[in-house]
Amino acid sequence: MKQPLVEIKELKTYFYVKAGTVKAVDGLTLTLDTGIKMGLVGESGSGKTTMALAIMRMIRPPGTINGQILLDGVDLLKLSDEEMRKTRLSKIAMIPQGAMNSLNPVARVKNQILDGMLDHGERFARGEEEKRVAYLLDMVGLQPKVANMYPHELSGGMKQRVTAAIALSMTPKVLIADEPTSALDVVIQREVMEMITRLVNDLNLSMILIGHDMGLMAQSVDRLAVMYAGHLMEVGSTREMFADPLHPYTKALISSLPVLGNRGVFHGIPGVPPSVINPPPGCPFASRCPEVIPGLCVTKAPALQELRPGRLVSCHLYDGGK
Repeated sequence: MKQPLVEIKELKTYFYVKAGTVKAVDGLTLTLDTGIKMGLVGESGSGKTTMALAIMRMIRPPGTINGQILLDGVDLLKLSDEEMRKTRLSKIAMIPQGAMNSLNPVARVKNQILDGMLDHGERFARGEEEKRVAYLLDMVGLQPKVANMYPHELSGGMKQRVTAAIALSMTPKVLIADEPTSALDVVIQREVMEMITRLVNDLNLSMILIGHDMGLMAQSVDRLAVMYAGHLMEVGSTREMFADPLHPYTKALISSLPVLGNRGVFHGIPGVPPSVINPPPGCPFASRCPEVIPGLCVTKAPALQELRPGRLVSCHLYDGGK
């Protein structure tokens, strides 16, 4: 059986603060195959970005990372800081959330694209730097003149394209896109997402797309992982998840999508997510779940189980109360 490109095993990312232990990611297990686009969806505060930062080993004290993160069989958590620095960008790269805050405001776009490549040992002959930058900018739909511009001279969509050019500059095996269309208007959102999807397909990359827009996920990814309060609720192919959602939380997320013809009708999810500071026992969704099993869901957390190949769910409705 072919080994997955990425294997995340029992990942725990905790922050130890005065108020208690923040269990931002609590025992998450997930795999990603080569060439697959995986969507990671959930409400704000569910731990999606924290998981991405943990994969990139960018969690700082008081945060800790435990478990295993295997990339091509190599545990990223066991690499030295220098080895991990070389792995970022060359093997795994990230388009951060909020491009306007991730670019250096006093450096030209050209220098910001070249910095990572030069730091990883890339060397260019005379005149080749400009050609490489122009190629990368063209790849993301920007004109060569953008190379000599500063971030404040770019629109939001252009900044996001520059961050994509930086992330893809060394053709990594895995691309993590953390809400790449946030703070953009709907037209630019579509253009940016189409550009990212096209490049991932053309370069045969694997992608983890983070967001909370189920509609965007339906159009962009092959598989879907639903996350809530630091836990995985359900994993499966996008087509299966929308056709037959299993977990009550997945059902609620899909039901919250607006429907053409029902103008002004919205279906929210009552209540709020639980605190991840010393969380109570039981299923984290129990207090909001319309299908809660009294006496069980609030006392015992369900395990993530594989109902059939590639389809996993964490819910007592499918484990017989075990």
